[in-house]
Amino acid sequence: MASPAVSVAVLGAGSWGTALAALIARHGFPTTLWGRDAAVAEAIDLRHENPRYLPGIPLPASLRATTDLAAAVRDADLVLVVVPSHAFTETLRALAPLRPAQAGVAWAAKGFEPGSGRFLHEVAGDLLGDDVPLAVVTGPSFAKEVAQGLPTALTVQGEDAAFVQQVADVLHGPEFRAYTGSDMRGAELGGAMKNVLAVATGVADGMELGLNARTGLVTRGLNEMLRLNAAIGGRPETLMGLAGLGDLVLTCTGDLSRNRRLGLALGRGKSVADAVREIGQVVESVQTADEVMRLAERHGLELPISRNVRDVLHGDITPAEGLARLMARERKPEYPDALFE
Repeated sequence: MASPAVSVAVLGAGSWGTALAALIARHGFPTTLWGRDAAVAEAIDLRHENPRYLPGIPLPASLRATTDLAAAVRDADLVLVVVPSHAFTETLRALAPLRPAQAGVAWAAKGFEPGSGRFLHEVAGDLLGDDVPLAVVTGPSFAKEVAQGLPTALTVQGEDAAFVQQVADVLHGPEFRAYTGSDMRGAELGGAMKNVLAVATGVADGMELGLNARTGLVTRGLNEMLRLNAAIGGRPETLMGLAGLGDLVLTCTGDLSRNRRLGLALGRGKSVADAVREIGQVVESVQTADEVMRLAERHGLELPISRNVRDVLHGDITPAEGLARLMARERKPEYPDALFE
């Protein structure tokens, strides 16, 4: 484990940011959690609980919380950004002039920059500069289970090997395994795209189509991930690991997944607006489906499952029509020539 002298600032006091901040604090690292909600920050600081996002789960007494971004990052050796992807650019813009010179920046956000479709590491590089070490933290993880101290394995990916190891060191502990790698592009694609595919499996389960249908969607969904990953220059092994297959299976089958719950609601006949309102938190797939399909179209790829999810989320087709479209596709070999063709 790295030296406890490493000071960590976690930006984002939602369920995932709070869970990761609590994990790092339990490992003995001075940890400050920043969030916008003063009531939540006060509850974390004084009562050691996040009553809004992780009610009833005790947090370490050593974890500090604040709404003052400058104070949160002032002494940080490592900044971990844990905000929804649509807030990532805004958060990094605010962080850039405040970041201590020694602090690298990692993030545990999954998605693309809305509108531009850029990967988050591209956004971070533009806003922070080429000399700032960057890393993405991703993989199969429900915040509630991490906060409860249940066993979890994630991966940290980045081009600066020393910084990647530093991030992994603060996360790694008795109940948490942090693996490392250097494929940010592939890792970010997996973390974003699995949310889209989780909607598809949720819809199928909501329509009570059975376990065969769910498994077929997971498997063919992985195929779509692998083909798009090859087109953008990611490594196949990245998506066969925690950042791809691991996260895909968890999100497609676990009912703690907001994206799966969205699909379940749609499959049972609810509207997108009503389903998102009931979930009460950001559902990344609503925006990510558009960005995945823009990326696929840019590379001339046909991704039928992802396309159907996008069309259902836009209200262009019903879930039943999406099922009919998938089942009416022409017969063909599972892998016509090679894995990525």
